Amino acid sequence: MNSRPAPLTEPPIDNEVAAARPSWPEVHPTPHLQLDLMVQHHLNGPTESEQAFGHVEALVRQLAAIQHTDQGLQNIRFEAPQLVVFAADHGIADEGVSTFPQETTRQRALALLTGKSHVNALADLHGFAVTLVDAGVGSHIQLPPDTEASVPLLLRKIGYGTRNMVITQAMSVAQARAAIEAGMDVARHLPGNVVALSNIGVAGNASAAQLLSRLCGVPLADACGKDQAEDEVGAQRKLERLFAAASRHRKATKPLDVLAAMGGFEIAMLCGAILQAASERRVVLLDGFVAGAAALVARALVPAVADYLVFAQRSAEPGHRLLLIHMQASPLLDMNLRTGQGVGALLAWPLLLAAQRLIER
Repeated sequence: MNSRPAPLTEPPIDNEVAAARPSWPEVHPTPHLQLDLMVQHHLNGPTESEQAFGHVEALVRQLAAIQHTDQGLQNIRFEAPQLVVFAADHGIADEGVSTFPQETTRQRALALLTGKSHVNALADLHGFAVTLVDAGVGSHIQLPPDTEASVPLLLRKIGYGTRNMVITQAMSVAQARAAIEAGMDVARHLPGNVVALSNIGVAGNASAAQLLSRLCGVPLADACGKDQAEDEVGAQRKLERLFAAASRHRKATKPLDVLAAMGGFEIAMLCGAILQAASERRVVLLDGFVAGAAALVARALVPAVADYLVFAQRSAEPGHRLLLIHMQASPLLDMNLRTGQGVGALLAWPLLLAAQRLIER
């Protein structure tokens, strides 16, 4: 039985008012041939072979292009790096598509909030400020008595978890837009020029698989894959429920409609944070499959955002590899990670510091 509180109700949307809302932020493409040649010459010089630094050279070029708007090659600067973790629950968890109970979302959020997560230790190591955003957790996140929060909690709850996409739309289009705008607002108020983005949420991978399948034309069986912790029966049941949801929402093809039909509140807010951060020419460091799915939506809305995305790692989730192929992205790490919350982004951070140092030599 579903014990989750009912989704927050929303007022009727006036179509004229909705149409008058501002469009997505403007994002300027970064490719700059002359700057690329400068970076290549700086790294390789007369003694190294072409592309001696491989993917690291590509990373240096990307970082330089994000930060440099003129003709000259300057040092790369990282200021006040931020990690933002968006937490939300998914109604499709009621269909048994995850190996974890839904309560795990709240428990993981509390661990991060109280400084007991591995993410907190890695963030302290690398000097990242951490923010947890309640985008739509299925219950209230309440600290135990006499416990102080180690990181700030932003309450941006759109609802107490999305609805079950097997039965109906996960959210309305108005809710999806509101979540995107909330994510934009979160990013807008962050200091610094580097934003690492990740998520917490049971069944988030199921939503990510649906978005990958619908937006990129990937067969759902490939986008979903089989989790290492699942048995064959569980994997088959999950795939059947995802096929049922995909069939119900087969008419949803536009990015915002697909997000509303089969996405999650945290995915929508991640999308908004990506859009806003890219419009401010920040480095956007993405961690994991769910954040990658949000990037698919953001790219579909504003294609130029792809220039600002650094994919920290390729996770063990089968669909993540296919997502990266469709994004034409090379992840910095491939360590078979099965955790989110920003772990992969923080593990990859030293590679960005190395890229910074290579320009300074």
